[in-house]
Amino acid sequence: MTPPALDPAVPARVDVLAGDHLVSVWLADLAGAVHLSRAADVQHYAASTMKLPLLVAAHRLHARGELDLDHESEVHNRFASAADGSAYSLEQDDDQDDDTWASLGGTRTLRFLAEHATVKSGNLATNLLLERVGTGAVADVLADAGCSPDTVLPRGIGDAVARETDLDNLVTAADLGLVLRGVGDRTIADADTCADVEAVLARQEHRAGIPRGLPGGTYVANKTGWVDGVSHDVALVRPAERPAYVLVVLTTADIPEQAASDLIADVSRAVWEGWR
Repeated sequence: MTPPALDPAVPARVDVLAGDHLVSVWLADLAGAVHLSRAADVQHYAASTMKLPLLVAAHRLHARGELDLDHESEVHNRFASAADGSAYSLEQDDDQDDDTWASLGGTRTLRFLAEHATVKSGNLATNLLLERVGTGAVADVLADAGCSPDTVLPRGIGDAVARETDLDNLVTAADLGLVLRGVGDRTIADADTCADVEAVLARQEHRAGIPRGLPGGTYVANKTGWVDGVSHDVALVRPAERPAYVLVVLTTADIPEQAASDLIADVSRAVWEGWR
């Protein structure tokens, strides 16, 4: 089989699209080759991309019998800071997942929380899941993927005290790409577990970035992340007649959210058109 290749003109096109903004891009196939690396080792605030290794960690623990994803867990809104154990809570207005909030005072399975943390990018679901999974298991995923020390995920969503004491969630494009490639090539866990993780990512509801740059109907499994000044997307693309690839686009720029989404979609389109 002819190995995949990227049109040599694509990196220059990506540079034009990025302009003066901080835009990190990492593109690799599932055989181990990296085809495009632009500022891929620069740290960005993780936003909700931290939910990708959390999802992997939860499913790995389940496969090992160390966590039951079908266990009913209490839905609450009081969490302990990673910095000093002080209590903090989240605001529903800052979340995209009303279903989990509607369950406050009741229970939901960890599988439900993992799904909603990913496909709806739910913050409450994320913190509830992280309570049970632990940051240590997330760090193990990063280590097993071969990530650099520049990607660190020591805290939950909304932990302001931890962030103020430099316990912040930081990622690089290359490291997020390594995690997702480990899912795609079935090396970050056993094949069935990787397939389960990918299936959750393929049900993603936030599709305004990398998926929007692809032809309609193209298979894509992705995880987004965004806050003011930050918009990211990490995607596994499986074209019908071309080799699969992992594309990561991270942006840290003082531009409107829609403009950032357009930039990510345009980079995705350029890669698609140049991928052979």
